Amino acid sequence: MSSPTVPRETIAAIERMRQPVVIAHVVPDADALGAMLGMALAWTHEHWQPKVSLPDGSLSLRLSFLVAWAQPQIASPADFVTADGFIVLDTAKKDRCNVGPALKEKDWSAGRPIVNIDHHSTNTRFGAVNWIVDDAGSSCELVYHLLRAAERPIAPLTASLLYAGIMTDTLGFSLPTTRASALRAAADLVDLGANVGELGERLGRSQRQSEFDLLRVIYANTRIVGDGRVAYSSAGFEEIQSAGCTAADIDDQINVPRSLDGVRLAMLFTEGRKGKTRINFRGSGDVTIVELAAEFQGGGHSQAAGAILDCGLQEAIDKVVPRAIEYMKRFPLP
Repeated sequence: MSSPTVPRETIAAIERMRQPVVIAHVVPDADALGAMLGMALAWTHEHWQPKVSLPDGSLSLRLSFLVAWAQPQIASPADFVTADGFIVLDTAKKDRCNVGPALKEKDWSAGRPIVNIDHHSTNTRFGAVNWIVDDAGSSCELVYHLLRAAERPIAPLTASLLYAGIMTDTLGFSLPTTRASALRAAADLVDLGANVGELGERLGRSQRQSEFDLLRVIYANTRIVGDGRVAYSSAGFEEIQSAGCTAADIDDQINVPRSLDGVRLAMLFTEGRKGKTRINFRGSGDVTIVELAAEFQGGGHSQAAGAILDCGLQEAIDKVVPRAIEYMKRFPLP
């Protein structure tokens, strides 16, 4: 993929804002956080006063250092009332915006413009302006190209935030979504001062005891089913709580069932909140899973998607695992 062309209308819509709220998806990962924080930092000037939406309980302990580095101004409910626009990043649907439970029940945008920037193929284009590049490896890469096109400065801190998102959403530049444009953007961000060493330490080699204990659960609960190409693991509400974790700490654990040799469809079932089960789907090789996620009202990318079911953990497993085994029949054995 060549570097994406940034539409002028996207830049113009952002430049018309003075008091925007910058938003990413619920349970933000490093790409969502990096894009949101990088956008807020790099676009700041004397007439532009952005706030970022990070409701209590939505930030994982592992990624909290990114917010500590950026020190953004956090949006309050009152800031949503006075905002003259919203910039939504890395979020496929409006109802997945990380605005907090109280605002989710309201029309928090209330007719004001939304600039929607994303790389999910299932994005519903809910913005007044939509820039969706579904073959980009990360939203941070898109923000990088946006800042370049708008001639906004990229300081070392912003470079670090954007590099974190590019690196993690391509799984260390190892996924099929890793295009040459992502590598070029990452290299440029290193030249601009991205702290590669500390990011690698913090993101890959700094597990807290609680995260380690949760991984014990995930390993113990991993199962291989069907013809050996499907694997899943799970963590119930009590198991997550006993490990000292919350729903915000669930993300990369999907790589445990995914890492098994021969597995082409991996799933992680987690009941971060009582009675609500989140499912992470991952496909490998020629297996695409976004269609499977859509059957359960989810979405995402062709090989990385998710869904949430309004039921307990075991009920979700009983519903989804048999369907996943059946779904794999469309992909012939090698």
